[in-house]
Amino acid sequence: MLLSLRLRDFVIVDAADLEFGEGFTVLTGETGAGKSILLDALGLALGARADASVVREHCPRADISASFRSPEGLDPWLAERALGGDPGIVMLRRIVESDGRSRALINGQPATVSLMREVGERLVDIHGQHSAQSLLRQGAQRALLDASAGITAEVMALADLFTQWQTLEHELAAAQAGGREQALERDRLQWQVSELAALGLKPGDWASLNEEQRRLSHAASLIEGAQGAAEALTDGEMPVSAQLSELLARLRPLAQVDGRLRESVELLDSALIQVDEAASTLASYASRIELDPGRLAEIEQQISAIFSTSRKFRLAVDDIPAELEALAARLAELERAQDIEGLQQRVAAARAVFDKAARKISAARAKAADQLSAGISALLRELGMSGSSLHVALEPAAPGPAGIDSVEFRIAGHAGSAPRPLAKVASGGELSRIGLAIAVLAARANPVPTLIFDEADAGVGGAVAEVIGALMRRLGKDRQVLCVTHLPQVAAQAHQQLKVIREIAQQGALSRVQALARNERVEEIARMLGGVEITATTRKHAREMLAQAG
Repeated sequence: MLLSLRLRDFVIVDAADLEFGEGFTVLTGETGAGKSILLDALGLALGARADASVVREHCPRADISASFRSPEGLDPWLAERALGGDPGIVMLRRIVESDGRSRALINGQPATVSLMREVGERLVDIHGQHSAQSLLRQGAQRALLDASAGITAEVMALADLFTQWQTLEHELAAAQAGGREQALERDRLQWQVSELAALGLKPGDWASLNEEQRRLSHAASLIEGAQGAAEALTDGEMPVSAQLSELLARLRPLAQVDGRLRESVELLDSALIQVDEAASTLASYASRIELDPGRLAEIEQQISAIFSTSRKFRLAVDDIPAELEALAARLAELERAQDIEGLQQRVAAARAVFDKAARKISAARAKAADQLSAGISALLRELGMSGSSLHVALEPAAPGPAGIDSVEFRIAGHAGSAPRPLAKVASGGELSRIGLAIAVLAARANPVPTLIFDEADAGVGGAVAEVIGALMRRLGKDRQVLCVTHLPQVAAQAHQQLKVIREIAQQGALSRVQALARNERVEEIARMLGGVEITATTRKHAREMLAQAG
């Protein structure tokens, strides 16, 4: 759950430090006071997109921090990503500079915005004031049904199956339409692949061939040079090893007289050992070098063929292996494409896999549609739409990424009336109530610990508003609920009330937030009931509303 929210220089808030409790909390205040600004700030801390407009005028940056009680499983998930913090607490911070750049921190550690968004999805579920409008789109209706059925991941996998099937369909169509052109290209590629493959050139072979060619062409010089050096070191008339031995024989007695010569003696000892080892190495090297004119001719012929082919194909020699690989891959692709019967079999197999998955998803949707229809209809009756019922209709549709169903929400205005598409018959107020009913149902199934409603109760009033408040209060029994509202009936049901106040200061308009005590709540709810002039009657009504809610 959300524990605290700290703002610095955000839009028209210079500083705010808010504490949140369990249960149902409302944010109220005059229109334009900045109630939704607080939710916008929280959205940034949860990974929403940022821009320079959120920084308060004449300030270098905006700084938003939110702390949460960590839900089960989140602490180890963060620890695996080196983002662990205090046990049971998650700290999210977003800093937005005046030039629009932003930084994200999780538990004080730099993080990507996408990772912050992923954490935020585990902490908070936000229902915006325009969320109900999305219900008019069939895509949103289908997504809602899929979420209710718990098959969102399966539908995403189905889209991949559809793409695979369609890709094969396109390959088959291309093979059937372009047979002659593909045959000509295949013949050309077969010749090119044959020419390049005949070289037998693999990555690194070119350097090895050149090295071997240099060694064989200079074999006589190498043997002569190595043998001469070995003899000069140990077997000549005045070999180096003999000279070193003579020097050591003269210096060792002198080193006994003056210890400062010992280091020189030790160095000469080491040099003598190394001279002997060098002579042995040179002799061994000379014995292994072979004069092989046949192999030299073979290599030179191979090098000549490689040069000739590289000129013919206008390729650098080092690029020949990669070009061969690319041409061979294209040739294999064309050969598969010419296998019409094989392609048809692969298309049929891909279609069968898609159909099987689509039918399974369709069955899950049908089952969830009945449950969702019944649940929403029951809540609509609570929300003052007695006699109305919502039907989630499934119709067969052409196969697509989302399956083989068309999903449409339809509403019947009264018992016995035919359900009609939601987009055609629902008024603004009805749409708000339907959206709220769906949000409440989704919240019951959603494990996220904090639910936020940003004026999701817009367009309703009276007894219906009281029912909405009671619904949110019930939701607040097992999770944290925050709601921005203009309705006193909703505000009276809250366990905690925060008032957003807009003030005109020397530096311009500012918003501040005040946690209301019991008597202050009476005044605020009376204002919401009575407008500018608050009378004793409105205060009495406000006290009665609070008492009834309590």
